[in-house]
Amino acid sequence: MNNLEAGDLAPPQQPGPAQGPLLTEPFRNLAIATQFLSRLPTPALDLGNDAERHEALARSTAYFPLVGALIGASTGLTIWLAAHLWPLGLAVLLGLSVEALVTGAFHEDAVADFCDAFGGGWTRDDVLRILKDSRIGSFGIVGLGLAFALRVGALASLEPSELLAVTMASGCLGRWAVLPAMWGLPPLADRAGLSRDVGRQIPFRRIVLGTLLAIPGCLAMGRLAPGRLGLALLGIVALTFWLVRYVKRRIGGMSGDCLGFLCYLAQVLVLLAACAHWTPLLGTTP
Repeated sequence: MNNLEAGDLAPPQQPGPAQGPLLTEPFRNLAIATQFLSRLPTPALDLGNDAERHEALARSTAYFPLVGALIGASTGLTIWLAAHLWPLGLAVLLGLSVEALVTGAFHEDAVADFCDAFGGGWTRDDVLRILKDSRIGSFGIVGLGLAFALRVGALASLEPSELLAVTMASGCLGRWAVLPAMWGLPPLADRAGLSRDVGRQIPFRRIVLGTLLAIPGCLAMGRLAPGRLGLALLGIVALTFWLVRYVKRRIGGMSGDCLGFLCYLAQVLVLLAACAHWTPLLGTTP
């Protein structure tokens, strides 16, 4: 496991003392969300004591979809630019490499940890023990390899001119999916990561705000292929519902690895919907 424990929507950088002019509340929340989801430079923030830090992190979760759209835009733009110099398949690999640098690859880490733990653990104690293990086993290798290959294959199936719209929606909706999951299941009491840092189930109003902030990231794909976007949304809702029930039954609470796994698979669903060929329902491929 890397420095972001679990799907880990835990920060790759620790906020330092406040510097420069004070940020307004929305920009402060956006900066905190950016620190959690990426390694992009942000203003140093003083989050106060533990209680104040937990509250600040809880408020910032609504901004995850917006940050996800920015990450997706960087991925799509990199692929589009690289496709002018190299074959599209190679350009996709370069784009995903840049994304891994931007995010610290912590969602990929979560996919491997989740597959190892829930694939190889028979009891709750087994699952939690494997989640804490930094080594990657066969379930993790296969699970992450297949998930990554699906992203590569789906992105390489799209026209370069459509990549930016699809990657923005993918990044946005992947981060949006963690909001209903955090609302639907409380965090494990003995696990580090975003769920534990927030310390409670997020209120439903935060999902509403997060949904509103997800609209900009989905507009381009919605105009381009509304049927495919709708199919992706239905798939993400079903995936989230299943994951919450499954994790509750297996370990009784949400963890960062579970959220990171959900985020990554939600991104895969958007990409699969974008390149699907079910023309009677979805129309032509974007």
